[in-house]
Amino acid sequence: MTPPSPSQSDSLVDALAGIVGARHVRTALPERMTYARDGLPTHRRVPGVVVLPGQRDEVIAVVRLLATLGVPLVPRGAGTGLSGGALADGDAVLIVLTRLNRILKIDPRNRLAVVEPGVVNVRLSAAAAPHGLHYTPDPSSQTACTIGGNVAENSGGPHCLKYGVTANHVLALEVVLADGRAVELGSPGGEPWGPDLVGLFVGSEGNFGIATRITVRLLPVPRAIRTQLADFDSLRTAGEAVSAVIASGIVPAALEMMDQSCIRAVEDSVYAAGYPRDAAAVLLVELDGGSDAAVEADAATVAEILRSHGARAVRTAADAAERERLWLGRKKAFGAMGRLSRDLVVQDAVVPRSALPDVLETIGEIAARYGLTVSNVFHAGDGNLHPNISFDGRVPGLKARVDAASGEIMTACIAAGGTITGEHGVGLDKLRYMPLIFDGDSLAAMRAVRRVWDPEERVNPGKVVPIHACREWYGSRNAERGTRNGFAPSGSAFRVSRSAFAP
Repeated sequence: MTPPSPSQSDSLVDALAGIVGARHVRTALPERMTYARDGLPTHRRVPGVVVLPGQRDEVIAVVRLLATLGVPLVPRGAGTGLSGGALADGDAVLIVLTRLNRILKIDPRNRLAVVEPGVVNVRLSAAAAPHGLHYTPDPSSQTACTIGGNVAENSGGPHCLKYGVTANHVLALEVVLADGRAVELGSPGGEPWGPDLVGLFVGSEGNFGIATRITVRLLPVPRAIRTQLADFDSLRTAGEAVSAVIASGIVPAALEMMDQSCIRAVEDSVYAAGYPRDAAAVLLVELDGGSDAAVEADAATVAEILRSHGARAVRTAADAAERERLWLGRKKAFGAMGRLSRDLVVQDAVVPRSALPDVLETIGEIAARYGLTVSNVFHAGDGNLHPNISFDGRVPGLKARVDAASGEIMTACIAAGGTITGEHGVGLDKLRYMPLIFDGDSLAAMRAVRRVWDPEERVNPGKVVPIHACREWYGSRNAERGTRNGFAPSGSAFRVSRSAFAP
């Protein structure tokens, strides 16, 4: 348990209560423990104080107060993140933004919406639907995750293969900086002059400030949609089929893969979608467009490609209900894997599509060598892998094996020409992998950019950039603060070499 810290002083709590109301300040240990984890259960931090502002002016006032006192702060949305990025230590105040949940404007003529950060992703598309519009980025957690969290992590989703990730759909932001100033980034027209500060902020994982108003692009709902399910006898042939589809010049709206372990977990759950349980892998392919004839022609071509590359069968959803059922199984796959074990590590790496067959086989070999259950469910069309390791953390030594296997999986992805995250972010979970792909000078440059936004590094401290790996020196005061706030833990985790996780 985290003991009371100086940030929990009566004066701070009283001042926060004076801004947001006493019922929206959490200080009791059981209340604070509610926020000790995010969607990745392997990291745990208990915040010193939790505050839930209800409007932008309250956010500004809270941030200004904390700046005056020099108290660290961590922004948090719905807590569905998968990298430990929204966790706060005992000396920090956790600012939970879920009460800022208003859709401020939907502008059908200009195809945009203005929302607060606590708006749940799927709510925005529902609100835009009467206008024939929708918000395209669709993380698997879209029924719970918030737009503000999506902005922080630059979230993806199945349909981002064709339409792009969150950064491609954010036009403008109102951002509260570490000192409490509110600044405007970008423009609703999407063509601001000067540097792309919106692009820089999206995906900054809460290190630069808090987005309080978000202007996003809306797109027309496709007139024609075809959803196909193809099943295969091996992961390799499924991976080769993915490359063949993309090489044809047809870009599906979505192209997802699930392996047998994941298929069976889904089919044993309340999310059963009718996937063939004996398949080594399935591909879920969705094509959309402006006319039935064009989409039907593309669907026929894709079906032929899949069959010629080893698909045992290709079936097309007969109607909207069957399409929804197929997608429900895919989007609830992470929840279904809770049937396999009490703990789950969700990894997130990206490799070239052409490397998918080899990397999937390597992941299988790593899992077998460590005696672990690994289930793969991922965005195959853009090579964004999600190997999921199921385990019971109560078993002595098992967590260490999981950590070692995770490291080897990441190293294999990097060796294949990939990188360590596609959408889940670095947060706490992937700090140790950053030196595998960035040298000290690059990491120092990242930290220098962060300090432009937050000179004292009080906003979401200890995330994304491993300070010990930076080739720079900020003086003893910053070094001391870094160690105290978790910037520079002891041990070798931040001085890892490329061979550190080698078999």
